[in-house]
Formats: sequence, C-alpha cells, structure tokens
Amino acid sequence: MHDFLLKNRDELMARCRVKVGERPGRSATEAQLQNGIPLFLDQLIRTLEIEHSHHPHDSVAVSGPVAGGAALSEVSVTAAQHGKDLLELGLTVDQVVHDYGDLCQAITDLAFERRAPFLVDDFRTLNRCLDNAISDAVTEFSYQRDARFAERHADDANQRLGFFSHELRNLLWTASMAFSAAKAGNLSLSGATGAILERNLQALEKLIARTLDQVKVDSHGAPAPDVFPLAAFIDEICAAAGLSAQGYGCTLRAAPVDADLALCGNREVLIGAVANLIQNAFKFTMQNTEVLLTAYGAGDRILIDVKDHCGGLADGAAERMFAAFSQTGADRSGLGLGLTITRRSVAANQGTVSVEDVPGVGCVFTINLPRYGMPA
Repeated sequence: MHDFLLKNRDELMARCRVKVGERPGRSATEAQLQNGIPLFLDQLIRTLEIEHSHHPHDSVAVSGPVAGGAALSEVSVTAAQHGKDLLELGLTVDQVVHDYGDLCQAITDLAFERRAPFLVDDFRTLNRCLDNAISDAVTEFSYQRDARFAERHADDANQRLGFFSHELRNLLWTASMAFSAAKAGNLSLSGATGAILERNLQALEKLIARTLDQVKVDSHGAPAPDVFPLAAFIDEICAAAGLSAQGYGCTLRAAPVDADLALCGNREVLIGAVANLIQNAFKFTMQNTEVLLTAYGAGDRILIDVKDHCGGLADGAAERMFAAFSQTGADRSGLGLGLTITRRSVAANQGTVSVEDVPGVGCVFTINLPRYGMPA
C-alpha cells in the first residue's frame, strides 16, 4: 500500500481538495491544505514502510499505538494542530472527522479504480492511523473549544460584576454625599437633600432587584419601557450630580429643557447612563470650570449633550475610551467601565453614544435617543 500511496499522493490530495470544496461550510487556507491531511498521508506512508521493515514496532513513534489512547507520536501532534486549525475557522467537530474521512474515501475510490490489491495488515494500519488521528484531532478541537468557552464565560461574568459594582458605587457615592450634606448642615431629610438621598436609596434597591432578575433562570424578559418627561428626567440627574460637582472643584449647569419632550425606555438605566457621562466629565474637566448639560429635540430624536473642559482628546482616544476597563487619563480611581456601561445602556434603549473633540477646550458626549411626545 505504501508504494501505491506514494505514487498517487498528488492525485489523492487533489481528490481531498475537491471533497473539501464541495462540503457545505468548509473552507481551508493554503497552509492547512499543505500541513493538515497531506502531512497525515506522509506519516501513513512512513508507518507502512516501517511496518514492512525489520523493525515494524518502530512505527508506533510515527502513528501511535494499536490500542489508541493518549500517546505522543508524529500523527498525534499533526492531528492536534489540525483540530485546532479547524476550530480557528469556526467549524464543528463533525468537520474534523470528515477531513480524515475524505482521505480514507479517496484512497478507497482510487484503489478500486486502479484495481490495486492491498494486504489485510495494510488496511489495519490504515484504520489504526485514521483512528488515532481522528481521536487526537477531536480531543484537541474539543479542548480548545471548551477552553475558549470557559474564557469567554469568565470574561462576561467579570464584566457583568464590574458593571454592577460600578453602578452600585455611583449610587452609594451620591447617597453618601447627600447624607454628609444633610448632616453637616443639620438639614431636614424632608427637604431637597433628603429627596436626593431617598431617590438614590430607591435606585440602589432597583439596581439590586434588576440584577437578581437577570440571573433568574426562569426570567420572563425585561419590563415594558415607560414614557417619561425629559425635563423632569434632567432635573433629577442634576439634583444628584450637583453634590458631586462640589467635590471635584467644578460646577454643573443644565440648559432649560422643552416641557413637551419625552423619552421612552428604562428610566433608571438611562439615568445611570447620563450620570456616568457627567461623572466622567467631573473627573477630567479642569478645576473651576463648568460642565454643561443640554437636552433638546432634533427631528425625531432626543439629544443629550455633556460638555466638559478637559482640554481636548489625544489622537485615537475617542473610540478607545468606550472599551471595557479602558482608562486613558492619569486618574485611575475608577474601573474604566463608566463609558462602556453608558454605551450598552443607551443601545438597550434604541440609542447611540458618540463623542466630539473640541481641540484645546474639551469634548462633548452625546446620547442620541428616539423622540416621543408627552402623553395627553
């Protein structure tokens, strides 16, 4: 058989390429076509040659043991790499098996056409090599796939925990500021400062409840969105954020909002999104400067702008700052998740977030959401 395979190597590889091309969803790079099945065929030929020599047992080093199982051999190394390559292409485990099946079929078809007689022992060797190669390729494919799944799952879980911690910290910070202000000024909790404290405690309760809902296996989906006035929405954000501005040595000013404008979505999530942009502006704006918040209608959209005086953005920083755990400034007190949370929160409410650089001045973050009219 080894003479037959050696003489017809190119023909067998050509037939395998045709079979690969005809199989739905299967693609291959030139490197794979040179290093996958062709290398296995060469190892099969060498195995057959050794088994017809004076030292037949030496073939185990090339093609692995007869009983299979975990053992280092040239076939195991090549097959494992082949399985890993197929995973890189996004293929399934059955495609791994089919690749070796293509070669077996090509050998059988060509032998039948050429009426080539093979020894029974040669067929046994062929089957052994195929079994070991398929086993090693599938094992490596499955291991790499499971490892990637576990890594993605860990990353997702870590990011979700980071999102929750970030939102929790923001709400606790504002509640703490309100409590400190009330205590220092001996203020009644029934006043404006007490209302800020109450709203943030309620927001904490909603955040925890929402998080618990998301981890329930039998969750029935997200609640229906609410329609709410834009002006009251902005007023609530400014009341809470104004306390934080003092701690950063800057001021927050909100432009008047048209009373007829309304938003539709998850109110608490959108409050958190705008609050994150304002906190980001406080963090990077220069001392004794102003952060300006404007909210207005533009056609069928609502635009919410947060303008700071950070001095402008570095080249390429505009898009990088939205990446999870990205921290572009010298202040590393946060997790680098605020802008990532904002973009995802706004996207969940059919909106977008963008940033415009104003060189030498600062930058303007804009939340773009669908516009709704106030219900009668």
